[in-house]
Amino acid sequence: MSTPAPDDVTRAAGSALWTFPAVLGSAFLVAWAAEAAQFYISQGLALALLAWVQVLPEFAVEAAIAWHRDVPLMTANFTGALRLLTGLGWPVIWITFALARRARGEKGFFAHIVLDEEHAVEVVGLTPALVYFALIIAKGSLTLVDSGVLLAIYGAYLALINRIPPREHEEAEDAGAVPRAILQLPSPWRALSVLGLFLVGALVLYFAAHPFLTSMIGLATMFGVSQFVFVQWVAPFLSEFPEFTTTTYWARSRGKAGMALMNMASSNINQWTVLAAMIPIVYSLSLGHAAAVPLAAHRTELWLTLLQGALGVVLLSNFDFRAYEALGLLALWFAQFLFPNLRGLSCWLYGAWLVLEVASVLWREGRLRAFAVFPRLWRAHPPAR
Repeated sequence: MSTPAPDDVTRAAGSALWTFPAVLGSAFLVAWAAEAAQFYISQGLALALLAWVQVLPEFAVEAAIAWHRDVPLMTANFTGALRLLTGLGWPVIWITFALARRARGEKGFFAHIVLDEEHAVEVVGLTPALVYFALIIAKGSLTLVDSGVLLAIYGAYLALINRIPPREHEEAEDAGAVPRAILQLPSPWRALSVLGLFLVGALVLYFAAHPFLTSMIGLATMFGVSQFVFVQWVAPFLSEFPEFTTTTYWARSRGKAGMALMNMASSNINQWTVLAAMIPIVYSLSLGHAAAVPLAAHRTELWLTLLQGALGVVLLSNFDFRAYEALGLLALWFAQFLFPNLRGLSCWLYGAWLVLEVASVLWREGRLRAFAVFPRLWRAHPPAR
């Protein structure tokens, strides 16, 4: 990734004046579409579609780096984005939820975000990808065979969430103003409006993504941010910005904080599977033949990211997200940001917390309840014939 010329930097930074509101607007469009869509398809499938639209900028950045076969920056962007979602995104949702409760005059600032049992699909669905990625880290390479397995895991996840039925219509009154207005439209305008919001939001984001990222690179250059810092921390934040916008919008709404968390979890699944699968495909295409992406030199970064993801699964597996969990994740993420050379220590901290939470199943009822609920959901909702 070369440094732009001064004139190019100025032009790139200036384009932020239109790319920023374009990305912001697209985020709201797809958020409204997903909120309305959950009344026609499963909420999980609606959130999966939303996650696809939201991570387009992240895919664009990772694909560009993979094409140039810059493995250190490729790993930095991939791990930085995943750690940002769980380490900053989940806590921001809880903080927004808590502040919104306080603004409404509700008691209990340290209230839990409670998930529905159907969210066991997203929580448990992240587990196969994490388990398989542990094997990838252990062998130290990411191959086209791994791409096939990861894509199969994602396909199985989509099949699972599609089995969960849409929300009951009487819950439509709890939807936001725009989704509620859509749901009041006569058929077929309801479905067409939902589809239209998804398409317009996706198109705006598609055409704005590249200039948006270019403008942010220009701003970073103007402020003297190093390339590695940009790729590890700044680029993921910018590429995940649509998702942060959507989830904080939901977290402020009564009864939507769980949906916001599941939006983030769906993006985690998306990136651990499809985004990771894309890397060796683009890498091989740039070489003109099948090749393995060497990861052995970056095992610490990858283990750190994997341990954080596994901890996130366990924390959500009792269907609530508590203050100490949100603030703990935020503290560990911020420590990585301040002290990037202490990644080994961070791995031990995440590992110790993970072991403690898993062990708490001995005295904490329901600690891993999602794994018990998941088979029941599977049996209760057979695939349509």
